[in-house]
Amino acid sequence: MPSASSARWPSSWSQFGLKLHPEKTRLIEFGGFARENRRRKGQGKPQTFDFLGFTHCCGTTRKGKFMVLRLTSAKRLRAKLQVIKLELRRRMHQPIPEQGQYLRAVVTGHARYFGVPCNGARLRTFRHQVVGLWHRTLCRRSQSRDLPWRRMYRLMAHWLPVPNICHPYPNQRLIVMTQGRSRMR
Repeated sequence: MPSASSARWPSSWSQFGLKLHPEKTRLIEFGGFARENRRRKGQGKPQTFDFLGFTHCCGTTRKGKFMVLRLTSAKRLRAKLQVIKLELRRRMHQPIPEQGQYLRAVVTGHARYFGVPCNGARLRTFRHQVVGLWHRTLCRRSQSRDLPWRRMYRLMAHWLPVPNICHPYPNQRLIVMTQGRSRMR
């Protein structure tokens, strides 16, 4: 396999000191025919790649056509949960409404960025993990009492919104109409 920095990239990049990182650059078979081609060669599923916090995978629609699946990257999810855990620890003794407002902003922001089609399960997982971290933090506020899950479910319903898919499918987003007519007229 030729190196990634070979003739594929413009030579003008080198005059600015730009190079491709050899460990972060790779060529993969990806697209509508990748699954069938790899199956014929006996290589298994097509490879995935991470970009902008999403893991991009080859998937299919309900009708069996190719589609790019964008799922929340596991690395980004773990990192964000770790930040939330530390922040909850810092805010442990603040009143519950202040903690709830903070967590509402976090969950809403996460859902707005990662709310792409077919990523709903990962959004719900994030919310569920945040609830677990919040419950653990609230239980550590006192040695004498534990927070019952019945109350925690009420707090969750009040403060943490159920994440929704915010972004449309790409083919819907790119349809542009002007007053009911094609934009080409």
